[in-house]
Amino acid sequence: MNVQNLRDNYPKLISYMENNGYSKTYVGRFKQEIQRILELADSKDWFCYTDVYLDYTKTSQSPDYLRNKRNIIGAIEQFDVYGRYPDRRRRHELFKRGAYHLLLPEFKFVIDYYCESEKKRGKKATTIYTESHNASTFFLSLQQKGIDSLVKITEEAVLSVFMSPNETLLKSCSYKKNIAAVLKASILYHPEACHRILAFLPALRETRKNIQYLTLEEVQKVKESLTNGENSLTFRDKAIGILALYTGLRGCDIAGMILDSIDWDRDLIYIRQQKTDSPLELPLTAVVGNAIFNYLSSERPHTESRYLFVSQNKPYSRLESRSIGNVAARIMRAAGIRQSKGDRKGFHIFRHHFATALLGNGVPQPVISRTLGHTSPESLEPYLSADFPHLKECSLSIDYFPVLKEVFSYE
Repeated sequence: MNVQNLRDNYPKLISYMENNGYSKTYVGRFKQEIQRILELADSKDWFCYTDVYLDYTKTSQSPDYLRNKRNIIGAIEQFDVYGRYPDRRRRHELFKRGAYHLLLPEFKFVIDYYCESEKKRGKKATTIYTESHNASTFFLSLQQKGIDSLVKITEEAVLSVFMSPNETLLKSCSYKKNIAAVLKASILYHPEACHRILAFLPALRETRKNIQYLTLEEVQKVKESLTNGENSLTFRDKAIGILALYTGLRGCDIAGMILDSIDWDRDLIYIRQQKTDSPLELPLTAVVGNAIFNYLSSERPHTESRYLFVSQNKPYSRLESRSIGNVAARIMRAAGIRQSKGDRKGFHIFRHHFATALLGNGVPQPVISRTLGHTSPESLEPYLSADFPHLKECSLSIDYFPVLKEVFSYE
């Protein structure tokens, strides 16, 4: 690694920072890092500034510490290689975010092989991203332990990624499944190593957290806020809220709706689901149709955009999924519900209510699955825990158990 340019010109960088109000502490960190680079460049096997940073990953796993090192070393690289000075407006990171860009070539090849093969098989892009990201962090953890190839991965090293020394679980069952998916897809590339690493993955029991749901009182307050003309909700917010509450559509699917998604003549809603890329057809009820009509006729701006729900300010672009989440938060606030820390506020809780309401009214599960757009019947299982009318049918009378009278006596 040639550092002669840095050696000759780094005083200009320090002088620039001192004259532009950077703190003495921050400038001191730059001085310290530059001196380290100049002193060790000849003795270290560094090829570029990324290698300078990777040296730190061998001695520390603190996210904050490593982030600080990335920013400083990245800024030094920008000055040395491109002649750019810090501008306070952006961080000069060395490489893209994510573990993949830190991996050694062999581990990168496994990720690339998986992505390419699963893409050809038609696996959804978001699934490929999640599984490859988890596998990248897995390989990076092993790499930081000094393992630089598949054949050197040991059972002890694999277990250390999932469990702490005192056997506390560090990773979830879904994390393990995502890593396994990558390894299974890469068996053709390196069968012996992949089969061996798969055998090393721990046997984790899948657990489910208790899912928050809307109470009957909360549902009533939401309905009132969506029909009340005296609150701050716009026609657009109300139409989106009513769609979510009465159809169970995902927020991303509502955001992706176009004007042609509504068939007014046949009273139908037609979309292609963002999550599964499968078509979904739903009846357009009067309450939903009226809410959308009010928005279209009274509030939607004149724009060439074909998306149903657009922003209220120019250039009137389509609403993104995060904007749909903000609409949900406004509806909850207008209804005066779920304002405590940790309360579930997104539209998925409306989808959960829709599913459990259908279950409670005796609608067959296959019909509910089709209505929600599920591709697997198992996707309905999380909603069964809130099907209270049918759960009560499974309860046993305490008359079958001997209980002392004092248990139910109150003084």
